Amino acid sequence: MNTGTEPHVPRGPFGAARNRLRRGTKFYLQRFLKHRGLQLNDYSPELLDEETRRVKMLETESVDLVLDVGAAGGRFGRELREAGYARKIVSLEPLTGAFSRLERVCAGDPQWRCVQVALGASNETAEIHVAGNSDSSSLLEMTDRHTESEPRAAYVGSEQIEVRTLDSLWSDLTDGVGRPFLKLDVQGFELEALRGASRSLSQLAGIQAELSLVPLYEGAPLWREMIDYIEQRGFRLCSIESGHYDRGSGEVLQADGIFLRR
Repeated sequence: MNTGTEPHVPRGPFGAARNRLRRGTKFYLQRFLKHRGLQLNDYSPELLDEETRRVKMLETESVDLVLDVGAAGGRFGRELREAGYARKIVSLEPLTGAFSRLERVCAGDPQWRCVQVALGASNETAEIHVAGNSDSSSLLEMTDRHTESEPRAAYVGSEQIEVRTLDSLWSDLTDGVGRPFLKLDVQGFELEALRGASRSLSQLAGIQAELSLVPLYEGAPLWREMIDYIEQRGFRLCSIESGHYDRGSGEVLQADGIFLRR
């Protein structure tokens, strides 16, 4: 039986010899590298696959609903499905064009629902700045550092959208589930979305939120403020995933933090 820890070697008269040759080659290569201060480890795709690792955390926490806020065209939901998450997803996206793409992605998946709305600290109608790449659209003004690092993110227009608090939508979005997980990709508006969830936060199994290392949107919180705010409400930081970086300098400007309830 192939356990997954060793490559499969066909049975037959040459199978044992191939195994001995592979083990011997590995032994001498390890010894060669060790003398030079290096180490050879078995390849494990799970160590490199953030989506697979994320789904393992969701399974460990018995998450039965992912609230995908700022869903854009549905990429995050697709990644969850491809990595093996099969339970409920509710995706929230306010922009008309992105929401149309999201609807097409959700179609045919009875466990995946989409709602055209943004999350904030109050219920209102607001004007959102539409970015050239759509994904960087925000209710906040973009900083020069953002557009310098990613010129395609520059604003190209605006749109009127509906903003609601998570508390006001909670009973509708989470009906019939017990362990929801909140993912926020709202371009600098994360703290406002959390402020509109003062009652809901205690019901969450975990949160994924963007953490900005430098100001990318005017008035948006930086990583220290975000981590403090979430941890003070009963969560602990469990993972930091790669995010936006400056294509010119290579400097990481933004990452995603995953927090689980203590």
